[in-house]
Amino acid sequence: MKNKEHLSIEGLQKIINIKASMNLGLSDILKSELSKITPVERPIIITNNIPDANWVSGFTTGEGNFDVRISKSKSVKIGYYVTLRFIIYQHERDIKLIELLIKYLGAGKLEKHPSNPIVNLTINKISVISKIIIPYFEQTHLFGVKQLNCVDWCKIVKLMNEGSHLTIEGLALIRQIKSKMNKVESKKI
Repeated sequence: MKNKEHLSIEGLQKIINIKASMNLGLSDILKSELSKITPVERPIIITNNIPDANWVSGFTTGEGNFDVRISKSKSVKIGYYVTLRFIIYQHERDIKLIELLIKYLGAGKLEKHPSNPIVNLTINKISVISKIIIPYFEQTHLFGVKQLNCVDWCKIVKLMNEGSHLTIEGLALIRQIKSKMNKVESKKI
């Protein structure tokens, strides 16, 4: 774009080919409308080690997610249950990196998305979250909005460890905390 190549058909085609190779690639609509797509080959980067704890924090700042789900349930007295997940998503070509992160953290499972080329590290056991993930991010801080989301998520973990998620009041508090998470515009950095 600096060289104004995007202003020509050939330059635009180069951009489309690059985009086809990134993350999830092109949407189905774009694929159906464009006939000459040649994804750029991207090398697989083999990572043999995690350089240090701060690297994982930086990586989580960019690629991680602190997820809170509240679902209906007939088996829980108040009618809802809360699940927490720490997730790091990557393109399937980076599966070795996810395996390395699982080994480094000593926790988590590798999941493959059924219809997209995505793999992720998932940790959803409250005991593992409490004993491994929270202490990890207390020692190696995240940045920006992700740090604020982590702090809110940790508040919910604490409430769940206290059993508050099993009460109407506790569930309401969890909903309130959750409503402020993952919203860039509502956070002051």
